[in-house]
Amino acid sequence: MRQLQGIPASPGVALGPAFRFERRTLEFPRLTDQPAEAEWTRFETAIAQVREALTQIRDRAEREIGAAEAEIFEAHLMFLDDPALLDAIRSAIEANGLNAEAAVHDATHYYAAILEGLPDPTLSARAVDVHDVGHRLKRALLNIAEDGASLTAPSVVIAHELTPSDTVMMDRRLVLAMITEVGGPTSHAAILARSYGIPAIVGVGGLIDIASATLLAVDGSAGTLVVDPDEATQLAVATRRADQQVHQAQARVRAIEPAISRDGKRVEVVANVGAVSGARIALEQGAEGIGLFRTEFLYIKRETAPDEDEQTEQYRAVIEVMGERPVIVRTLDIGGDKPLPYLDLGHEDNPFLGLRALRIGFEYPDILLAQLRAILRAGAGHCVKVMFPMVATVGEARAARAMLEQARAELIARSAPIAEQVEVGVMIEIPSAALSADRLARVVDFFSIGTNDLAQYALAADRTNARVAHIADAFHPSVLRLIRQVIEASHAAGTWTGLCGELAGEPLAVPILFGLGLDEFSMNPPAIPIAKEIVRGLTLDEARPVALAALDLDDGQAVRALVRATWPWVES
Repeated sequence: MRQLQGIPASPGVALGPAFRFERRTLEFPRLTDQPAEAEWTRFETAIAQVREALTQIRDRAEREIGAAEAEIFEAHLMFLDDPALLDAIRSAIEANGLNAEAAVHDATHYYAAILEGLPDPTLSARAVDVHDVGHRLKRALLNIAEDGASLTAPSVVIAHELTPSDTVMMDRRLVLAMITEVGGPTSHAAILARSYGIPAIVGVGGLIDIASATLLAVDGSAGTLVVDPDEATQLAVATRRADQQVHQAQARVRAIEPAISRDGKRVEVVANVGAVSGARIALEQGAEGIGLFRTEFLYIKRETAPDEDEQTEQYRAVIEVMGERPVIVRTLDIGGDKPLPYLDLGHEDNPFLGLRALRIGFEYPDILLAQLRAILRAGAGHCVKVMFPMVATVGEARAARAMLEQARAELIARSAPIAEQVEVGVMIEIPSAALSADRLARVVDFFSIGTNDLAQYALAADRTNARVAHIADAFHPSVLRLIRQVIEASHAAGTWTGLCGELAGEPLAVPILFGLGLDEFSMNPPAIPIAKEIVRGLTLDEARPVALAALDLDDGQAVRALVRATWPWVES
């Protein structure tokens, strides 16, 4: 028995045989004696086949987990139409006498290498997507079926790397967990694993030595993989998995009920969504509203900015699904790591510290004003709230509110129906905002803590970089201390605090956040039933002292251990 350590990517435990997912090596001659037009015709046929296949994958992902996650495959489809890629392939066929397979291989590897060489790990990770499209094109040209089609029994899938389409196309009834040697917790495959509720670990070294059918024990929450576990470990994991399945079934039955602790404390449990399909899934999972409506999907992968009317229509569609439930709409949260062709953001050596989110709104006020007008129009007759991301100072919060009032005045002048009494909040993602929460609470109506960014900024560790991502741990006591400070500041000012980072949906974090006094938990819809069930098993009197004790521990692992020791049923 030996234990390997990786980076937690999706929570849950699993016990089962290994299945080695190996991308087959595609062999083909580089040169051809066929006319160039014949090779180009073969390539066009392959493009059509791959486009159809990716469209089906996108539609499947949208049906199963929502439009936000399906957007991953929109990027793949757009790559098929990239003029630079098509020109490079055609030139290789016509000028160099390459066959279509070799031309595709060279062109996609060239563009993937450019991405891999970028200093921004978020962009460099997208090289996997380019390789995925290239591999699909070459398979179509060679008339070879999908990789991984031989998965026939429940297994722990181990691989050097998994692409988004690998993840979606696997039969999830047979996938007990996913383990990869490379990748980070924000890779597309990791995002999809979490959305599907599949335990996953990334960045695990030593997988090459694990043979198929080797028994594996997986803990996605801790990031541990035990190879050839002994009987005691097998029993512990099997028992924990069985308990989890029973607990999850019970939670789903009670999903629509409110989250009220044993001593009567109620918290709001809401959803993070990015489209209408996600809103519908959220309701099915028991969401009491939307705590984070991501709007950036309207802005990316297009040549022009969405106009006010288009935004109004899209926002209204989501808001109407929720009926009278509250919907918090976050304004555009994008930056130099996700360039927009219609905005000259320029190159930035460190885009995560550069012109992004609200800062773009101040730089391009027409963009932000159009969005604010659309939100106000879409929210007419509904409970809509506006939230500004990446606020660093009190002055920025004041300026953002002023722009909202300007948008309101412009709509009133047009006699347009608008939402009334709109609450205004800011995301607490930057340590300066957390440390100034008492001042910010005098300016806004609520806070929503974005722990994904707060952790990486507080601990100076890029969460998209697999080499340091483990340092950006939202369970770290320093991050928890910032969270407590924000909550206490809002309560002192008579306002409330939510949390929309991934920490809100982590079972081990729920008791700590509840004990710290968090008012609203916003998470991916599949996590909602379990989070509610955990709250129902707690009391504030027992959770508060444990949460305070967690603030004095050394690291996030110690915090997790404290929760496991106090409430062993939380992960069941």
